[in-house]
Amino acid sequence: MQHELIFAGFGGQGIMFAGQLLAYAAMDQGYHVTWIPSYGPEMRGGTAYCTVVISDQPIGSPVVKHPSIGMIFNAPSFDKFVPMLQPNGLLVYNQSLIPQSTTRDDLLILPVSATENAPAPQLTNMVMMGALLTVKPILTLDALKAALEAHIPAHRRHLLKDNFEALASGARLAEQVTV
Repeated sequence: MQHELIFAGFGGQGIMFAGQLLAYAAMDQGYHVTWIPSYGPEMRGGTAYCTVVISDQPIGSPVVKHPSIGMIFNAPSFDKFVPMLQPNGLLVYNQSLIPQSTTRDDLLILPVSATENAPAPQLTNMVMMGALLTVKPILTLDALKAALEAHIPAHRRHLLKDNFEALASGARLAEQVTV
């Protein structure tokens, strides 16, 4: 089993944290993992994306050219990264900020109204994660919660309960959509 994911949006949306959290959760569960961040020229507001590879075997290369799963947070990233997704891959996107759609009929597509359903805008990433892991259970939500509890920065610990609520919200949204 190997999953190659791309998380993409703009700086400040929690793209890096979402990818890193998934990597930590997979590592905590005993999987082989890579996480590679990439930032645009600005840290906040510029393009940001990261790739995550999760495998039950050693990973030959951390480079991801054609991810099997895309979690896309904004319109420019949608236009840039959707064409790169593997056929029969999964596209999870924040339809709150992405008005366009794709003509690709070779993808499973999960539009998520993540921003509207997040307890706070900075928790949109956890709504997206809850939706992703409900549709594609690479890991359990409980494994992600455990990683969140273990790895959340000290200055964000007060948001732990809200993060759990956002994950549950994403799971509920995914259950309402047929992919």
